[in-house]
Amino acid sequence: MSFASRYSKDGVTFNHVALMRDGLIGVVMLFILASFWPLRTVPTGSRGVITVGGAIRSLQGEGFTLIAPWQKMEVFSIRAEQADIENAEGSTSDTQPVKVSMTVRYSIAPDRVTEVYEKYSHDGNLSNYVQTATQEVFKAVTARYSAPDLISQRAAVSSDITSALRTKLATYGAQVISIDMRNFSFSESYMRAINDKVTQEQLRLAAENKLKTVEAEQKQKVAIAEAEANAVKATADGDAYAKIKVATAEAQSLQVQNDALAKNKDVLELRRIEVELTKAQRWNGALPTSVYGSAPIPFMNVGSGAGTATK
Repeated sequence: MSFASRYSKDGVTFNHVALMRDGLIGVVMLFILASFWPLRTVPTGSRGVITVGGAIRSLQGEGFTLIAPWQKMEVFSIRAEQADIENAEGSTSDTQPVKVSMTVRYSIAPDRVTEVYEKYSHDGNLSNYVQTATQEVFKAVTARYSAPDLISQRAAVSSDITSALRTKLATYGAQVISIDMRNFSFSESYMRAINDKVTQEQLRLAAENKLKTVEAEQKQKVAIAEAEANAVKATADGDAYAKIKVATAEAQSLQVQNDALAKNKDVLELRRIEVELTKAQRWNGALPTSVYGSAPIPFMNVGSGAGTATK
């Protein structure tokens, strides 16, 4: 049957009803073919859960897979998921209330997809379970730390939360990738007390630094004074030593001279003559006006004219 004869009544008039009927039949056939088409695709980072009547029959990996018309495939993600926990509450060992916000990144263990699909989630989203588990773990971990330790040992706190959460989420077939903690906060009164303590500590450190500076300056002054005193003492010791050496040398010289004079009386007589000669050279010719008993009689130099007259 030709196209013209099928869609025309008398070979001239176009049969719209027949065309619409055939078009509708074609759409229905395409729908049926698409619904029962046996070739399916599992995206990267996912698994295909094959069910029959709601019961799990198999698990397909990434790529193409063939399924029977009576089977159904659900795409299950095993890629990293993220759960945000805002203002998780806990209490420290010293009964201080504390809040924190966290971001937990996790994924479904590939070998536990069927278990998670059957018990917890059909698409791999365990956000509600992760949030509840994280809050429970946070309360348990913070109860082991005091408020100051919770601040100063934040790395240890994060490690403890990660370890405990891994154990907790393993129950649901999930594995923890990482945990980010932010915005540790305590009550306003405790934060004011911490700020006051920090301020006092800073003032104390400033006072200690100032005291150390003053002590250093005083030690420097003492060192300078001691150095100057040592210099003066060294100078005085040097002068005294020099004088002692000079006196010793003079004494030794006198001792040498005395020893020489004692051994040689002629030298002593020569010295006496030298003294008398010096006196004679300095005499001005005037005789003394008075002579005491033991004094020597001065010599008289009688000229040659006087001698001649006597004769």
